[in-house]
Formats: sequence, structure tokens, C-alpha cells
Amino acid sequence: MLYSILEMFRHEPLILLMFTIGVAMAMGGIPPMIERKRRRSIENDLPAMLEALSDSMGAGLGLQQAMMSEADRNQGTLGKLLHETLRESHASSFDSALSNFATKTRSPQVQRVMHLMSTAVEQDAPLQSILSSLSIDYERLNDLMNRREKDLLGRGILIMMFVAVGLPLLIAFIVALFAPAASGFQLDDFNTSFTLFFGIGSLIAMAVSGRMLGRMRDALWWAPVWMAASMTLYHVGVLFIGG
Repeated sequence: MLYSILEMFRHEPLILLMFTIGVAMAMGGIPPMIERKRRRSIENDLPAMLEALSDSMGAGLGLQQAMMSEADRNQGTLGKLLHETLRESHASSFDSALSNFATKTRSPQVQRVMHLMSTAVEQDAPLQSILSSLSIDYERLNDLMNRREKDLLGRGILIMMFVAVGLPLLIAFIVALFAPAASGFQLDDFNTSFTLFFGIGSLIAMAVSGRMLGRMRDALWWAPVWMAASMTLYHVGVLFIGG
């Protein structure tokens, strides 16, 4: 069976090369996806943490006691990092613990909030009202970010499905219908050119989709896979439809 599959691509070694490169590069595309999912989980949990801190301070607790209470309550990634940081803070100052916590989250939102909290403590500002305002602001911000990403992700998938899947199949159907190989048409050079065209088209579509979402470098890890899939769809479509 493997030999039969390879035999289908004997005139298109570029497709086999792209599949090999794609599988290798896909391994590099998985860690950014995992890291981004982790970071967004933390950022979506941030408004609830700020609100809980504000309520605890309104009940008479200090900032450190409120954060310890939140670490015990929150079972998500944010709570686990907070609990771990506070446990390590016995060997250092509380400000150092906040800075260490912000660094571990690797989230610009959390780092900004921790900086504002440290500044408010130094300036003896009304921290409870500041935390309450930050909770509302970041909840709105994350809602907008989630809605925007959902919309753009749908558009990006639509672009990829049209350019990398629909278009190669459509052109393969037209070519095989009007110039089938079973009728003696010799279109090897033509098909090779179109196979390369769809590979380049898929690369551009992936770059555009990644740019729309603001993470083009992460998206390009998956470009060779989409290129190989698009090229394969055209090549296999011409072979099977054209006989």
C-alpha cells in the first residue's frame, strides 16, 4: 500500500518533501499553541481574581492575606501559580513575590496589574477601589479580545478552506473533466506548475490568516502541512477524476 501511494507521487517529489518538512515543523508549532492557551486561561481568570481580592480587602483583610485566601480558593492555573509564589515568598519580601508571580504567568496583563498594585501600595492609594475598577476593565477587555479572536479565527479558517482545499479540488475537477489523462492529454508540466501554484497560494493564505490573528510567526509553523495538503488534493484529484 505504501508503495502504491509513493508511486502516485513519482512525478511530484516536491509534495513528498513538503509533507516531510511539514511533519517536522508541526512539532515546533504545538508548543506556541499550548503556551497561548495557558496564557489566555490565566488572563480570562484575572478579573475574577481581582474582584475576589477587592471583596476580601473590603471585608478587612490585608493584601497579603487576601491573596493567600484567593490562592486557596482558585483552582485554576492562576491560583496554582499564586499559591506556589506565596509559598516561596517566606524567603523574600512580598513585593518580590508579586514580581515573581507576574513573571511566572508570562502574561502582559498580569504583569501590568502586579505593577499597578505595587505602585498603589507604595503610594498608599485606595487599593480596594483600584482592584474593583481593574476587575471591570479587564473583564471588558478580555470579552472584546475573545470575541475578536473568535470572529477572526472563523475568517482565517474560511480563507484556508477556500484556498488550500476548495480551490485545488475545483481546478482539479475542471482540468480532469476537460483534459482527462485517460483521453491521452499530456499535461504533466501544466499539472506540476499548478501543484506548485497551490502550494504557494496556501503559504500566502496561511500568512494572511496568521497576520489577521496577530500571530503570523506561530501560524507559519503549520504552513508546510497546508502546502502539502493543497498540492496533494490537486494532484490526487486530477489522477482520480481524470482516470
